[in-house]
Amino acid sequence: MHHFFVQSTDINDGIVVIKGDDVAHITRSLRLDLGDEISVSDGEGQKYLTELLEFGEYFVKAKVLEEFKVQAEPRVKVTLVQGLPKSKKMDMIVQKCTEIGVEEFIPIDTKRTVVNLNKKKAQKRQERWQKIVEEAAKQSKRGKIPKVKELSDLKQIIGKFDSYDLVLVPWEDEESQGLKETLGSNLEVERIMIIIGPEGGFSLEEIEQVKRAGAKSVTLGPRILRTETAGIATLSMVLYQLGDLG
Repeated sequence: MHHFFVQSTDINDGIVVIKGDDVAHITRSLRLDLGDEISVSDGEGQKYLTELLEFGEYFVKAKVLEEFKVQAEPRVKVTLVQGLPKSKKMDMIVQKCTEIGVEEFIPIDTKRTVVNLNKKKAQKRQERWQKIVEEAAKQSKRGKIPKVKELSDLKQIIGKFDSYDLVLVPWEDEESQGLKETLGSNLEVERIMIIIGPEGGFSLEEIEQVKRAGAKSVTLGPRILRTETAGIATLSMVLYQLGDLG
């Protein structure tokens, strides 16, 4: 069954109004008919089974058949802070991590980041990634659409540490502290930040900086993962151990 997102204000008296790009997707791409059923989420934890009722040029109306709580969101809320990678690697990162269950993304510019984005380009990339996230959330039938925040730097990220129960930094030179061990001693946490370096990794100075601020550097195992793999792998392990995967 096809899944769509709407604003809670677009649901009134048992009628859902779908607007924007989804209108053409429903009527032209999918070629759905009146009477067909779709699922709709308000992005706030409620999901609706609906029946298509009316097609307009700029809207689609559907009748609510059943309402229930979304079961697709993990208990643990994970923010992925991703050092900007080259090429279109970020596209895959945001897509796959949305499918797995991330809460939000924050791209960061670090000492070894090779991608140079001015404010205008950064905003365009943010909009592109948010669109990819929305499509991935629909496909995976998420209860909410993860947010892609604006490009930040490490100092700004450190300023957010107090909002999290646990901050993890996978680091290739960490030897004594494993991710599994760290998660095993933090089973009750609810908000986690994962910080992934760019292709060149974090500098020793950056690692020491985040550790002084309270982050825990961890090893993911004996093999070195590429930046586009590390976030996906870490998120999967965190949600397997503490969330709802598996």
